[in-house]
Formats: sequence, structure tokens, C-alpha cells
Amino acid sequence: MTDLDKIEAQIPALRRYAHALMRDAEAGDDLVQDCLERAVAKLHQRRPDGALRAWLFRILINRHRDLMRRAPRPGHLIAVDELPSEPSRQAGQEAHMALRETEAAIARLPEDQRRALLLVALDGATFDEAATMLDIPRGTLMSRLARARASLRTMTGRGGATSAAPKPTGRPNR
Repeated sequence: MTDLDKIEAQIPALRRYAHALMRDAEAGDDLVQDCLERAVAKLHQRRPDGALRAWLFRILINRHRDLMRRAPRPGHLIAVDELPSEPSRQAGQEAHMALRETEAAIARLPEDQRRALLLVALDGATFDEAATMLDIPRGTLMSRLARARASLRTMTGRGGATSAAPKPTGRPNR
């Protein structure tokens, strides 16, 4: 199997992650195309003993960072009269609403936490793979994941289940 065949095998995972990062399928596909273009152009610079998947994801993440730095920052406040009017409709199923709430909460996470969470939760990368892809230590990745998960529990109102556990007193049971 040639390097190009191995790269081609990674395209579905790259697309899935890019779509989640960009929150837009078309922009995600453009990001993947940029990533693949750079990967093919720099293939001769790749370490032969390094993991191809991690190398490709690092290119994708760095390209995403470049795009985010250059993108104009939208304001977070919008006048009420500028909001688009949407037709009213009956609410869907609870699961659909919970999914939308979680999706919105993920979008509000800080970028570093969102990247880590999407790599591990959506793409199924191991902790070591994700740390390599993000070019951070494993402990930093674990910390970002813990903060992202705690923030999601708080933002979605599902944080109460973990606080019900009794706190240790520091004294041994007798």
C-alpha cells in the first residue's frame, strides 16, 4: 500500500472531524482539501516512523487554526430586530432537543477544549493519538477533556448527578 493509498484511507475520518470543527459541511470539505493538498506537497518531509494519521490530523488542525486567526471575529451581541424570523413549529422529540442543546454547548466550549473533545468523543482517537495530533502532552489533553465534560454538564443542566456522591472526610471508617 503506497503512502497516497494510506492517506486516502484517512479521508473519512478527516472529513468527520473537519465538519465538526467548522460546523459546516462545505467549509469542512474545503479544510480537508487544503489538508490533503499540503500533505501531498510535504509528503517527502514526513518522518517515515511517525504515525500517518496523527500527521494528517496535525496538518488539518494547524490549517484550521490559521483560518480561525484570519477570520473576522463576529460580535456576540445581535439586535433583536436583526434576528431572522423562523416559522413556529411544534417541538420535536426530547432526544432531538437534547442533541441540539449539547451541540450548542459544544460550540460554546473554548477552542482547545472543543478540539480535544471532538477528537476523542467523535473521532474515537485514543488519548495518546489525540495528544499527538494536538501536539500537547497527554496530561494536558486529559485536563482539557475533563474541563470540557464538566462545562458540558453545567451548560446542559446535567451536572447534578455527579455531585450527589458523598465527599470523603479524610478519616478511616471504623
